[in-house]
Amino acid sequence: MTEALIVIDVQNDFCPGGALAVPDGDQVVAPINAMMARFDTVILTQDWHPAGHSSFASTHPGRGPFDTQEMPYGQQVLWPDHCVQGSGGAAFHPDLRTDGDLIIRKGFRPEVDSYSAFFENDQTTPTGLEGYLRTRGITDLTLVGLATDFCVAFSALDARRLGFSVRVVPEACRAIDLEGSLEAQIENMRQCGVKFA
Repeated sequence: MTEALIVIDVQNDFCPGGALAVPDGDQVVAPINAMMARFDTVILTQDWHPAGHSSFASTHPGRGPFDTQEMPYGQQVLWPDHCVQGSGGAAFHPDLRTDGDLIIRKGFRPEVDSYSAFFENDQTTPTGLEGYLRTRGITDLTLVGLATDFCVAFSALDARRLGFSVRVVPEACRAIDLEGSLEAQIENMRQCGVKFA
């Protein structure tokens, strides 16, 4: 009962045809569904942005998707509008099992983005996931989902910083890989003690 599977952002907008499609993002669904039965606790995260979110390029005149913008909390990649609350793009992939124990919605504060399942990008505002895991006595986390080099990596790094044992399953993840971001984040995770299996 000390292990949990954390399924990161397997949503329509991150799958082929979506507003911010991760290459082959839909290919994670079958392996994730197969893994769920092996865990007593399954938690899903869901990007859940209000329209006009500050991380959207469309809210910054003259800026385009994948430009960067300095925010009060640091540098922010500007994204195409995606995972807008209540939209079809924000819904989980239709073939993904969603009968887990908890859904954590993140990125709903208009002024700050949220990659990690644990904290907003200001690195101080919690999502509540840590408290849930602690009260359940969960110490070991397996992370899967989208995208390896952003939300999965940030979640894994925060989980290690908080003292959890963390494993990432590459077969059940896919990456955006902006200008070498995948290789850099895998190295960051390895240096922080994240295991890969």
